[in-house]
Amino acid sequence: MRSVDRARLRAAEPRGRAPEFRRVPTELREAPLDTRTEDRPAAREERGGAGEAAGPAARGMRPFVIGLLGGIASGKSRVAALLARRGARVLDADALAHAELARPEVRARIAAELGPGAIGAGGEVDRAALARRVFADPSARRRLEAIVHPGVIAAIEREIRAAAERAGRREVVVLDVPLLAEAGIVGACDELVFVGASIETREARARARGWPQGEVARREASQRPLDEKRRAATFAIDNDGDIAATEAAVDRFWRERVEPAIHS
Repeated sequence: MRSVDRARLRAAEPRGRAPEFRRVPTELREAPLDTRTEDRPAAREERGGAGEAAGPAARGMRPFVIGLLGGIASGKSRVAALLARRGARVLDADALAHAELARPEVRARIAAELGPGAIGAGGEVDRAALARRVFADPSARRRLEAIVHPGVIAAIEREIRAAAERAGRREVVVLDVPLLAEAGIVGACDELVFVGASIETREARARARGWPQGEVARREASQRPLDEKRRAATFAIDNDGDIAATEAAVDRFWRERVEPAIHS
């Protein structure tokens, strides 16, 4: 795969404004994640920009954005909840996707693009049938993403913009987005946190959800490799053990990476 300029993957606005997310074309979404940090919003703030006022007042308007990376059932939502307990605002892409799928015009497009089998007897989207279809058919997955992702990303944009407009303090926003890298919105993040767990642990968690053995590996085959996500991260949290160990890692991340940024 060809290399891609970080500027084409990073789409955050200058400090003092909410970042806008670029709809990254498929060929860029499939290119390797760049692991450099100099083009992240926080790094740009440290360098300063031509013609822009520096200082805490200018920086304070833009929220500090944390993106969570990791495999299926690695525990990203657990880490998001722990960050929320420390004052972060969590944007849950699954909840936003649920809301998007409930929109009549979205249901109509899904039925037209993917067939009536994607719609249940009551007229709602049959998420289980849809998942089986799209994880077995890359073309169907891309068509579904083209229908659902724009609305989800627009909702995230609105929340980020609202956080930027709230006065008083610099807010911390967590993007709990399963396909953060694939959706092309890593450019808005100041920190990328990789949440790790062994495949055995993740398969066990997935089976507890009712998934068949091997489903995690099957679904991840259509996503970016975990090693690539791990290399792109600025911080890693091991969520293979008990909650106390994970909480200690979150505490360290908050103390070392978040507090200096929001209080500077």
